[in-house]
Amino acid sequence: MTFRLHWKLMLVTTIPVIAVITGIIWLAFDQLAADYFMVLMDKYMVSPTDTHRAFLTAVHRYLLWASLVALGLAFLLSYLLTRRVLRPLVQMSEASRQIAAGNFSARVEAIQADEIGELGRAFNRMSDSLERLEQLRKSMVSDVAHELRTPLTNLRGYLEGLSDGIIPPDKATFDMLQQENLRLVNLVEDLGQLARADAARAYLDRRPVDLSSCISEMLNLYRMNIDEKQIRVITQFNDRAATVSADRDKLLQAVRNLIDNCLKYTPAGGTVTITSTRTADDVRVDFINDGPGIPAAELPYVFERFFRAEYSRSRDVGGAGIGLAIVKQLIEAHGGQVGAASIPGETRIWFELPARPPSPVTGCPKPSPVFKKI
Repeated sequence: MTFRLHWKLMLVTTIPVIAVITGIIWLAFDQLAADYFMVLMDKYMVSPTDTHRAFLTAVHRYLLWASLVALGLAFLLSYLLTRRVLRPLVQMSEASRQIAAGNFSARVEAIQADEIGELGRAFNRMSDSLERLEQLRKSMVSDVAHELRTPLTNLRGYLEGLSDGIIPPDKATFDMLQQENLRLVNLVEDLGQLARADAARAYLDRRPVDLSSCISEMLNLYRMNIDEKQIRVITQFNDRAATVSADRDKLLQAVRNLIDNCLKYTPAGGTVTITSTRTADDVRVDFINDGPGIPAAELPYVFERFFRAEYSRSRDVGGAGIGLAIVKQLIEAHGGQVGAASIPGETRIWFELPARPPSPVTGCPKPSPVFKKI
């Protein structure tokens, strides 16, 4: 296909140009010869017919040969130039075949500063995105398989033990089966949340949302967990940081995951602090909890899918490592950003969202008096 395009470009650009130039030169020489012999006829009183015909024949013969040589040189130059210009297209064609075959590392050389060069750079950006998505897909499939394999293996082992009479059918056994079943249910729910978070960019029902009230709603949802671990919850809400422009349901999901993460890794009797502050254009919310902290080497990865810090890899404490990835997807879908910082004994997870002036608000329940508000 590329060679057909190559010849088409040569024919379109070369033949018309050579034909026009040759025609102009031909007509110019004919007119020049006619004028010249008219002068001879007037000056010397001779008939220039035979000489005129011989002159024109010689000129036409030389013009014909010159036209053929010019056409050949034009074809050669056109071939070399169009081949150079079309090189990125040839590379893109080959790279496309490689990508279709599964080689997502294929790239094209795009050094030109023209439209074809820009097309090549856009192709490389697309290839980068496809490669990242493919790596993410493979990683996600592997991680999901791993997360499913462990509880399924445990369930199979317990059921075989019960069937063979090795394990007694007592309450402890059934409690263990129930825990493994809940892990599977929670994993499936997390994967569903992750899929919805990925699709959040497609549709956001943005409205003014009272951020502090939404946080309080989620705290009320976790009241039993808070009371069970005797965790002290402190909220510090800045009135200027009360309202954000967001999709209320998706914001509630992000806040819920952050609170769940805090409570999961805060030791019994510890403290969770939630603060909101306002900058010129953004509202920032920090979730701070006591706990072992996250090693500095692992901080850049806490928002990646299925990542769990070393201390959270116990199946009794850590989840599937999806919660913070969901938060990142939802906040970035709103045009915000997330971050994390940690020192021994304290972990801080935060997000920023674009602020908007207070106006009629999509409210959530008012803050509960159960939690201390400063």
